[in-house]
Amino acid sequence: MAKQVLIKPIISEKAEQLSGDASQYSFVVNRKCNKLEIKKAVEKMYSVNVSSVNTMIVPGKSRNRNTRSGQLKGRISAYKKAIVKLASGEEIDFFGDI
Repeated sequence: MAKQVLIKPIISEKAEQLSGDASQYSFVVNRKCNKLEIKKAVEKMYSVNVSSVNTMIVPGKSRNRNTRSGQLKGRISAYKKAIVKLASGEEIDFFGDI
């Protein structure tokens, strides 16, 4: 069974600004994938030409929440993020099917 490379796109204010200005798109990806696998997956899924891929591992963070019964402590797990730059003149429309 093939591993899933792209988990989900990142939709945030900063990611939207990157996609508008420099045609860069952010994705949460599998931690075991390398840049070539990410490039092939984006090109296959969205039918675009990818010029470069930058990856980073976002560290996990601790979270505290106050409830009636006391304070709950938890942790958000780390994940790998990829910023994909497309060739000039190409774009990905995440909201086209809605």
